[in-house]
Amino acid sequence: MVNPDIQGRTYPPTEPYQVGREKVREFARAVLSSASIHHDPEAARAAGYADVVAPPTFAVVVQESTLQQLLADPEAGIDFSRVVHGDQRFSYTRPIVAGDELTATLTVASVKQLGGHSMVTASSEIVDADGAHVVTALSTLVVRGGDE
Repeated sequence: MVNPDIQGRTYPPTEPYQVGREKVREFARAVLSSASIHHDPEAARAAGYADVVAPPTFAVVVQESTLQQLLADPEAGIDFSRVVHGDQRFSYTRPIVAGDELTATLTVASVKQLGGHSMVTASSEIVDADGAHVVTALSTLVVRGGDE
């Protein structure tokens, strides 16, 4: 069972993540996005952006390092072999663009026990190099209990 005392815990900010143009293009291809602003810098600039724009779910790439902190925390009591991804949400202030330098900080928003399973909701605040909010990535992890 997940330790309920981790609710409210905030982990240190991650190392800065440099958003590269090719990473944005690769991600866009992986999620089958053919929108020109995800692939073509000129189309992105014509739309008012400095460079190619990441698809909305790209924030999981930045969030991943924060979730690793949570999963590696021995006090959390999370057995990764029992984890199923339950939900993912994003709340943007502005899109992620190639050239951004992003840092993320995770806070455990809630820990709930439901039917022998644990539901851990983690909020990752992602900011740019100036400290301005870009996106909040909210993930809910289901940690299966028992022998199910």
